[in-house]
Amino acid sequence: MASTREIRRRIRSVRNISQITRAMEMVAASKMRRSQQRVLASRPYAERLEAMIGDLAALQLDPDSQAAFPLLAHREIKKIEVLLVTPDKGLTGPLNSNILRRAGRFVLEEAEAPVQVVTVGRKGRDFMIRTRQEVVAEFSNLKDSVDAAEILPITDVIIDDYTSGRVDAVYMIYPKFVNTLTQAPTVHKLLPIDPPEATGTYNDYIFEPNAKEVLNNLLPRLVDTQIYQAILENFASEYSARMVAMRNASENAKDLVSELTLTFNKARQTQITAEVSEISAGANALRERG
Repeated sequence: MASTREIRRRIRSVRNISQITRAMEMVAASKMRRSQQRVLASRPYAERLEAMIGDLAALQLDPDSQAAFPLLAHREIKKIEVLLVTPDKGLTGPLNSNILRRAGRFVLEEAEAPVQVVTVGRKGRDFMIRTRQEVVAEFSNLKDSVDAAEILPITDVIIDDYTSGRVDAVYMIYPKFVNTLTQAPTVHKLLPIDPPEATGTYNDYIFEPNAKEVLNNLLPRLVDTQIYQAILENFASEYSARMVAMRNASENAKDLVSELTLTFNKARQTQITAEVSEISAGANALRERG
């Protein structure tokens, strides 16, 4: 059994760690609330934009005219690009491992052609470099208060690679925020754009200069919006997972302190019993001499 001094030192260390995890939990909870509000507020805009593009494509396009829209053009897939969105930091429980495992499965098993990767976040970058994948661009250290204009360089890389013919399809892998306890690794086809089914909402609208011109300008905006939405989902997922992980760590530390305290008390009681026995034995020895 460890000495009482060693047990007391371990109790002090666990309590210090518990204070750190508690502080990290509070910080993550504060950022989590803001991130959740942003991601939930942006979803209706993204959904409405997709619906408008679906209606415009259904009303104005026929199979022959789709060639005039580069982001709608389908071609034989010889090269695939993956946009991998992950947190920059760890201490998020199973979040990072789940995303990276899903990305690895897509690259190794599901992709129908060779893959090159664009990463957003250091965890994804490090994983892809470690597994010897072709990383053509990487973006990291984005702030959780990122706005749409700040992600334009990411969109430019993606659209340029696709329209230039360097890749024939682009997929995005990111953690989709479901709730505080659940974040789902998601694979989304980014390019070529497959217009959703028309809703008929915009049939009576007049577009200037014309519907095809509006559609041609909205298609890059849709890519912007989807990437921006994925980054917001990533931040909401990261802070939710970190808050839960730090809360579990704090509770585990509390349980460990209780166990160590019980062990300390037992060790102290054993030590006291031994000291009492020694004193009693010494007293008996003195009486026998006398």
